[in-house]
Amino acid sequence: MQAGFFLLRLLYSALILALTPLLVLYLLLRSRKDPAYRQRFAERFALKLPAVSAKDGIVLHTVSVGEFNAAKPLIKKLLLQYPHLPLTITCTTPTASAAIQKLQAEQQQQGRKIEHCYLPFDYPILMRLWLKWMQPQLLLILETELWPNLVANCKALSIPTLVVNARLSARSAKGYRRFSALTQPMLQNISQILTQDKASARRFRALGAKDVQVAGNLKFELDVPKTSTQLAHSLKPLLQGRIVWVAGSTHAGEDELLIQAYQQLKVQFPQLVLVLVPRHPERFDPVAQLLQQQQLKFVRRSLNGLPDAHTEVWLGDSMGELLSWYQLADFVFIGGSLIERGGHNPLEAMAFGKAVLSGPYVFNFQLVFQLLQRQQAYFQVATVADLVSTVTQLIQQPELVIQTGEKGLKLYQQQQGAVARIMAQVNHLLPMAEVKKLNLDNALAWFDPHFSPNFELTYFQPDYWQQQGLVIGQSKGRNTVWFIRQQNGKEAVLRHYYRGGLVGKLNKDKFWPEPAAQSRAMAEFSLLWQMRLWGLPVPRPCAALYQQHSLGYSADILIEHIPGTTDLAHLLQQRPLTTTEWQQLGALIASFHQHQVYHSDLNCHNILLDQQGQFWLIDFDKCAIRTAADYPDQSWKTQNLQRLLRSLNKEKQQLPVFYWQHDQFAALELGYQQAGQIHINQTIQSTN
Repeated sequence: MQAGFFLLRLLYSALILALTPLLVLYLLLRSRKDPAYRQRFAERFALKLPAVSAKDGIVLHTVSVGEFNAAKPLIKKLLLQYPHLPLTITCTTPTASAAIQKLQAEQQQQGRKIEHCYLPFDYPILMRLWLKWMQPQLLLILETELWPNLVANCKALSIPTLVVNARLSARSAKGYRRFSALTQPMLQNISQILTQDKASARRFRALGAKDVQVAGNLKFELDVPKTSTQLAHSLKPLLQGRIVWVAGSTHAGEDELLIQAYQQLKVQFPQLVLVLVPRHPERFDPVAQLLQQQQLKFVRRSLNGLPDAHTEVWLGDSMGELLSWYQLADFVFIGGSLIERGGHNPLEAMAFGKAVLSGPYVFNFQLVFQLLQRQQAYFQVATVADLVSTVTQLIQQPELVIQTGEKGLKLYQQQQGAVARIMAQVNHLLPMAEVKKLNLDNALAWFDPHFSPNFELTYFQPDYWQQQGLVIGQSKGRNTVWFIRQQNGKEAVLRHYYRGGLVGKLNKDKFWPEPAAQSRAMAEFSLLWQMRLWGLPVPRPCAALYQQHSLGYSADILIEHIPGTTDLAHLLQQRPLTTTEWQQLGALIASFHQHQVYHSDLNCHNILLDQQGQFWLIDFDKCAIRTAADYPDQSWKTQNLQRLLRSLNKEKQQLPVFYWQHDQFAALELGYQQAGQIHINQTIQSTN
């Protein structure tokens, strides 16, 4: 499957490459309507990379302004929770870029920094270059903007990917199935998908996505800028005594129908004013011409035109002010719904308690409109006659406007909570957010700031500690391990990674090139860090080093030493374990397996017992978390136990005194099974 995916990616990339002239032509054509499209080409081709200050943080991709607006509550939460991590927001459209830059300026006034750039075109070499430069700890993707090369390169570089606010209609799922050979491996490479609703989650799972959960819709947690509310308050006196009908995010083919309906309504209701807000800026002038042709008295917001008692239409030909218009409305029509566009977001109007009107084409927000329909909280219109009769009813029954708006607001409030659910998964995928990084020449070091806030690369050199008189011992086997007393009085273990087997005789400590996050030291460091967050008894990682060389890299790690411990191999030379201790050891191994932790060398030398009777596991080089999706039969867990059994039997054969009998392993297995059953029962209870 992976080989086929690689070939399909090559074909996909070749197609994109062949279409590059068309992409450039498309941007140039778009630039005739919006000059911003001809700017910043270098970013789209990764010829201009983000600032150094954007590296090693969180990247949030919001393809256009709609996704960016939805993401605002999440963005502010990320800034608050991870103030020390760079947050880079990417997009692909000039309108989204302008909105991001506006938020940048607002947050800068509050002392918070946001980085921003365009995401490059989805070519393998461009994505690889961009991601290797950025080295993000996490990539967040809004909704369903999935690019095969972006996802594949994140997987290759060990960058976790989290798709949030995802929605997948039946029609889109059908399209995905048509190219399942490409989409299925791509979906399986995504760390996790958080959907808006159960139907989307079901469709993603059917397409082969591994980890899919329902988190809810971010758009139910609208972030209303102060500037938007201030603008609404300043404009409100201009509409005093008027009935305000706002038509938001309208498209060609709808404006004509809305204007026809208004022409009929104004005869009976001269106090009615229509605020017409086209979706795209290139349509501002054509709509103004249409209003002029219909001989309507109108003013343009872009020209700072102010309505008077005779104004019939206020043309909202401005960007980023839709929330202000909705606050001023008595009732709202949601655009894109009288034509087969699929409708736009009704949640913004619901958040302000406004009665909602919409056309029949609402498949882009099908779930929301289904919820509204169940509560009889919106009005569906399909024709000019429908518009006229419904607006007439709303004007004549103001209590109906209030009741409908209240129903929509209540529904909106009931559906909140997506930000909290998303942040819980972000925290899960960012276990090492507190870890500091040091880049010097060809060396990269990760370190725990609590170990040393002013970390130096010399800490990986035994000579440094010897000169300080802090080396308190060493252990020699295949390689030397140094025991060090830290400045705070605690002890640490310094280990340099060596190669084993025949290769080790020719090349003792240089490893083949691979991304830093996947290197020996960093992989062990991050695994230890994650396990400690889970509360598993493992030593604390202090620092890890990735040192590049011409033909590969070398690696070192500093780990805190657990005081007062004896490894199982030496302990069994002194005394036997009790039955209770064997059961405790079995329960300990079960706790690691419940977290899917695979210990590649589970032997009696890597199991410690401290003076308080607590067992510990050490030496997690070449170990990993093995997910149920990647290892569905879970046979590795049994193999882990058998590896320990072979180790005990081997020591029994080689040592003259070794207090171990084969039948004692039954006690360990009993403890393992009992712990596993307790875990299953707890899982069932939490699910119920």
